[in-house]
Amino acid sequence: MQEKLAQIETTHDDLTRMLADPVVLADQAKYRETNKALSEITHVVALYREVKKLEIERDGAEEMLASLPKDDDLYLLAQEERDGLNSRLAELLDEIRVELIPKDPNDSRNVVLEVRAGTGGDEATLFAAELFRMYTRYAEQKGWKVNILHISESEAGGMKDVEAIIEGKGVFSRLKYEGGVHRVQRVPQTEASGRIHTSAVTVAVLPEADEVEIDISEKDLRIDRYCSSGPGGQGVNTTYSAVRLTHEPTGIVVTCQDERSQIKNKAKALRVLKSRLLQAEEEKAQSELSAERRKMVGSGDRSEKIRTYNFPQNRVSDHRINLTLHKLPAVLQGDLDPVIDPLVNHFQAETMQKNAAGTT
Repeated sequence: MQEKLAQIETTHDDLTRMLADPVVLADQAKYRETNKALSEITHVVALYREVKKLEIERDGAEEMLASLPKDDDLYLLAQEERDGLNSRLAELLDEIRVELIPKDPNDSRNVVLEVRAGTGGDEATLFAAELFRMYTRYAEQKGWKVNILHISESEAGGMKDVEAIIEGKGVFSRLKYEGGVHRVQRVPQTEASGRIHTSAVTVAVLPEADEVEIDISEKDLRIDRYCSSGPGGQGVNTTYSAVRLTHEPTGIVVTCQDERSQIKNKAKALRVLKSRLLQAEEEKAQSELSAERRKMVGSGDRSEKIRTYNFPQNRVSDHRINLTLHKLPAVLQGDLDPVIDPLVNHFQAETMQKNAAGTT
C-alpha cells in the first residue's frame, strides 16, 4: 500500500503543476479535467502525508524509549506518546484503505428517482406516496434539491407512479442502494376486520445521464434567411432578419424571428437546436440504462423484496444485510442514515475483500 500511496502523491504533485501551466489554463476542458482528477486524490494524499509525519514522530518516541531506563519518569511519557501515535496511525490507515476502494464513477452524479406502486392495489399507491415523501424529506435534510418530473395520482389519494430528479453532492452514492422492491405490511384504513395486508412498491435509482457536449459543424447546417412575418412594423417585415436552421444529419429544423437582428436570431436558433440535439443524446443514454432499471425493479412482486416496513411491529428490515430497526416512524420521516450507513459499510467491505483477494 505504501508504494501505491507514493505513486498517488507523485500524481498529485504532477497535477498541481499542470494547473499552473499556461497551456492548461488556456484550455477550459483540460483545466476542468485536471482539477477534477486532482480533487479526487487530494484527501487521500493529505491522509498519507499525515501518516508520514506521525511515523517520524513515532520513530522518535521509539528512539527515546530505547535510550531511557524503564524506571525513568520520561520513559512512561514516551511510552504514552508512542502508543497514542500508533493508535492514530491505525485510524488513518483504516481511513486510507476506504479511500483506496475503487470509486463508483456514478457516485458524484444526480439521481433519477422512480417510485411505482406494485402489487396491492390502492394500499400500494398510498405507500408509494409515503416512500416518495420519505426520500424528499431525506433530501431536505441533506440539502439536496428535488425536481418532480411526473406524478400519476390514484383515486385513493396515493401515487401510482412518480418520477423526480434529485440534485446535490453525493446523491447517487447515498441512494443507489434504495433500488428494488419495498414491501409494506400493515392494516389498511379500509380493512374493517383488522387483517394485515402486504403490498409492494418498486423503486428505481438511476444516475442522471451526463450532458453530452454538442458541437455543431457549420457544414452540417443549412441556413435560410427570409423576411420576418407578423407584427413588428416595417423594420421587421422588410429585412432578412428571420433565420431557419436545418441540421441535415438529423433533419431537425429550427426557426427564429424574434429579434430584428439576423445575428441574434441565429444565435437563439442555435441554442434551441443544441437543446434538441442534447435531448436526443440524453434519450439515447437513458435507453441504455433501461435494462439496468428493469433488473433493479423486477416485476414489482412482493417476493422480490429488498426491504420490509412492518407497521404492527414498528420494524424496518433490510433483507440484504439482515438489518432490523424498530424505528419505523423516524425512517418514514426521512431519518434514512441508520439504514443507508450500514449498507454503504457492507458493500464497501465486500469491495475491499474482493480487492484483497485479487491481489493475493
